[in-house]
Amino acid sequence: MRKYIVYILLLINYSILLNDLSAQPIKKDYSRKVDSLLQQMTLEEKVGQMIQYSNDKLQTGPTIKNQNHVEEIKKGMVGSMFNIITVERARQYQDLAMQSRLKIPLIFGLDVVHGMRTIFPIPLGEAASFDLKMIKKTARIAASETSAYGIHWTFAPMVDIARDARWGRGMEGAGEDTWYGSQVAKARIEGFQGTDYSRQNTVLACAKHLAAYGAALAGKDYAEADISDATLHQVYLPPFHSAVKAGVATLMTGFNEINGIPATAHKYLQSELLKEKWGFKGFTVSDWGSIGEIARHGMGKDNKDATRIAVIAGCDMDMHSMSYKRNLVDLVNEGQVDVNLIDNAVRRILTLKYELGLFDDPYCYNNRYQELSDKKIINEHRKSARLMGSKSIVLLKNNQVLPIQPHISNIALIGPLNKASKDMLGNWKAVGDEKEVVTVDEGLRNAIPHAQISYIEGYDLENNELKPLPALDRFDMIIVAVGERAMESGEARSKVDINIHRNQQLLVKQLKEKSNKPVVALIMGGRPLIFSDMEPYADAILMTWWLGSEAGNSVADILTGKYNPSGKLPVTFPKQVGQCPIYYNQKRTGRPWVPNNLYVSGYCDETALPAYPFGFGLSYTQFEIDTPVLEKEKYFFNEPIKVKVKVRNNGKYKGIETVQLYLQDVVSSITRPLIELCGIRQVELAPKEEKIVEFILFTEDLSFYSHEKVFITEPGEFKLFAGNSSDNLRATSFELLETRISSNK
Repeated sequence: MRKYIVYILLLINYSILLNDLSAQPIKKDYSRKVDSLLQQMTLEEKVGQMIQYSNDKLQTGPTIKNQNHVEEIKKGMVGSMFNIITVERARQYQDLAMQSRLKIPLIFGLDVVHGMRTIFPIPLGEAASFDLKMIKKTARIAASETSAYGIHWTFAPMVDIARDARWGRGMEGAGEDTWYGSQVAKARIEGFQGTDYSRQNTVLACAKHLAAYGAALAGKDYAEADISDATLHQVYLPPFHSAVKAGVATLMTGFNEINGIPATAHKYLQSELLKEKWGFKGFTVSDWGSIGEIARHGMGKDNKDATRIAVIAGCDMDMHSMSYKRNLVDLVNEGQVDVNLIDNAVRRILTLKYELGLFDDPYCYNNRYQELSDKKIINEHRKSARLMGSKSIVLLKNNQVLPIQPHISNIALIGPLNKASKDMLGNWKAVGDEKEVVTVDEGLRNAIPHAQISYIEGYDLENNELKPLPALDRFDMIIVAVGERAMESGEARSKVDINIHRNQQLLVKQLKEKSNKPVVALIMGGRPLIFSDMEPYADAILMTWWLGSEAGNSVADILTGKYNPSGKLPVTFPKQVGQCPIYYNQKRTGRPWVPNNLYVSGYCDETALPAYPFGFGLSYTQFEIDTPVLEKEKYFFNEPIKVKVKVRNNGKYKGIETVQLYLQDVVSSITRPLIELCGIRQVELAPKEEKIVEFILFTEDLSFYSHEKVFITEPGEFKLFAGNSSDNLRATSFELLETRISSNK
């Protein structure tokens, strides 16, 4: 029997360390100024800094009445306001803060999830691009526009791993994979924050929701996450660790409980892990009202007790629950809460305000609003939105009908989603204006001015009832848009049925049967959707998500071949809702699924395979990815593992392919997933061109969370797989040898 030698990794690879340090924002030391200000503050003023209210002009959660924001701000009893969406409103609130005794400025926040005025694809759509540089760029543009509105702080990115398509908030994240989610978290944070908070084209980022919010039971929003300690650390926490290493300024707790403890009451997560072990220097904020909800979970006997629990756990700021306002001063005076906990929280909050430059100029973020009337700047932003939209579209099927050929001159454009400008903005649209949205109808007419395009409604958008169809024989091609509406995915939008409405699917069938012409289906939505009934009748299927301000132009660029589709699915699409949760990197089992066999891990009435696997996405050209090549067959600990993969374009179109590298730990002391993504490389190739892409793995990339509650790497055999989808891979293997050089992750 094989003996295992476990090595706790003590060394972080030098190049990785340098990369992490370069991502950290540049900061001055404001500790003396912060301590001096703290000494001048009363307990009431300190607690005030820990209080955040929503602007009463915009509510994104349960309303709390009878608040006197104006007087409290004037007395220095409020630290932050959010849902401020105009420069004038922000200035009015800051004017009130400047009337307070110590003139501590307010910090303004907003849910800028995928753009401020220029709206980009929803985050799940952006994740489908697998283009980390572009994801960083769109966050940078969003930060520039957000700060021009006088806002300092966005409640993004959401870095929750989402494996269940029933959960509506999956649209805000990067999908189901931990490694990729960690890379996206880093890219978006660096885009939002830049390297200097005081630069006025940046905003503070907020990684949310700590933790395992995406593991909600049965996909129900706000429900408990009942998962193992290993799953928590291996799957759900790494994106937060990546965010901290990227220098994220703030973190938000979740509404959920994790294994019996509400997230906002979780001392291990907020204090022991985040602040002590990971060395997080920013501050934590609750989600809307979640401190007050601790008692509803049954952990605190009342709101006052819930306040005590949250503060001791390490929650620095109360988002709109009134709990800190009503109870915290009394709890300190009664000796139930140590004032040092208050000082620590306020020190973190004040430090960020200094780093933002607010003490030098409380109105510094109000000076750039005129930039948003500069047509050149806005056009550049929209150009990026158009490109990102095209990169986000995933081609799921193509029976050689796309791209649209020159002889196609008479097109039927069917379905009201083709003209639905508001829906193209998606959920969490900030100040995006539907009047500025390019619809699919408009985009296609602009792209093919010589073609005759006839719009046909096809179905009622409100109730999905079918409408009569005209004769279809005269058309050369039919393009039909089906799917969800924008507000069907997002917070509080969990579903038991993720099938596209049966009438919409029936419409696609009727279009094919009545015309026998090429039918192209555009799937719009914010989550994996099921459309098995219509799939056989569509000659081409594209997942277009919600693409934002330039949606129509992005879709048109794909349909016409101006942009060769390169998107890949960051989530698995199930065949049936009963397969949920479904994800590619499931654990191995003693009875793996095979077709037509009853005593295996699967179902007796349906396949265990998905409709479309993680990483899947077609192109108008054909790429071939060779078996990965290693320099040698055996490696020592802490020795770089270099992997080369040859890629060829065998088709007739220039295109971008995403080469995906997966890992398998063949034998380990605990069970491990069948495969895990560990690298991506995008390569652009002309027809008949080939290139070699290179990956470098380090010992820590092979690690896992052990029974000893640490990340370890064990010697032994590992397999590496390369391909263009999680189900289309070629494999090689190597052995990791025992060595006396050990390290710590």
